Amino acid sequence: MNSGEIIRKLRQSNGLTQDEMAEKLFVTRQAVSRWENGDTLPNIDTLRIMSRIFDIPINNLVDVKALSGDGNGEKNADRFLGFADVYDNDRPSVPKQAVDIIVRYLGKAPGNVVDIGCGTGLSVAAWDGRCGHVTGIDPSDDMLAVARLKENEHLSFIKAFSHDTGLPAEYADAVVCSQSFHWMNPQDTLREVDRILRCGGAFAAIDCDWPPVCGLKAEMAYAALFNKVRIIEEENADVRHTFTRWNKEDHLNNIRSSGYFRYSREIVFSSVEQCSAERFIGLAMSQGSLQTILKLHPELIENDYRHFCKAVYASFEEDAINEMTFCYRMRIGIK
Repeated sequence: MNSGEIIRKLRQSNGLTQDEMAEKLFVTRQAVSRWENGDTLPNIDTLRIMSRIFDIPINNLVDVKALSGDGNGEKNADRFLGFADVYDNDRPSVPKQAVDIIVRYLGKAPGNVVDIGCGTGLSVAAWDGRCGHVTGIDPSDDMLAVARLKENEHLSFIKAFSHDTGLPAEYADAVVCSQSFHWMNPQDTLREVDRILRCGGAFAAIDCDWPPVCGLKAEMAYAALFNKVRIIEEENADVRHTFTRWNKEDHLNNIRSSGYFRYSREIVFSSVEQCSAERFIGLAMSQGSLQTILKLHPELIENDYRHFCKAVYASFEEDAINEMTFCYRMRIGIK
């Protein structure tokens, strides 16, 4: 019996629907469905929760060795296991403004664009029809399983790390990192960017501020939840040691100090998207910091999460919120 069949049998023997199983494990119904279909596997932290809840040894659920890894790159990649569908459904896409600015600096439509840390492929949508080909690169099998559903003749995905993409030298006219550069060693990543970027090409690190602008009560609830997340990270070494994160405020200085770029600057812009209470909650659930705590120490955050959800639903109902504004900071360097 394979892992998917084991998980399905376990769920059914406990009289649970996929939605009910997902709620117990702090994942989505789609994640449970993909486990049962054999498309993906639960990560080790989710397996621990499953083992505790259903009183079954982890080794009876799945081969844990298949989920292990080492090094900062793999450690950070593992931070995004188990919620790729939430990430893909609720995270924002890269706004058109970012592509317009990069193309303006290039002075032409780029041939090859490389998106490092592409996740589920959300960040490549803005390049549709604006370049010859986009190559998305990410180390997470979970994220790439969703991303590869978007592949076409102008879009492909590769499993690789930011410091070793495997691409040819001088391959790209533009390299972008959308909501991802802070998970990469900047020196090693920029060395690889310089290798694959053509002379005159552009590198851009694109980040949005959290939370998006939507309403005072909802934003205050988000801030309170993630203040608790930061406290838990600081007080629990097993949570703190699951990731290595670099400061976003250092992005521009890292670009400048690398010596690879003749011009660099920071650009700010915003983008409006539709929103609902469910999507706002999904944005919170798409954060690896919250997901890690829900997997390792759910008892430390469950009450705060429930209070957050209650406050968000009340805020959206009372204030009739139906859209939100993402505020972006793009640090760009021209080779």
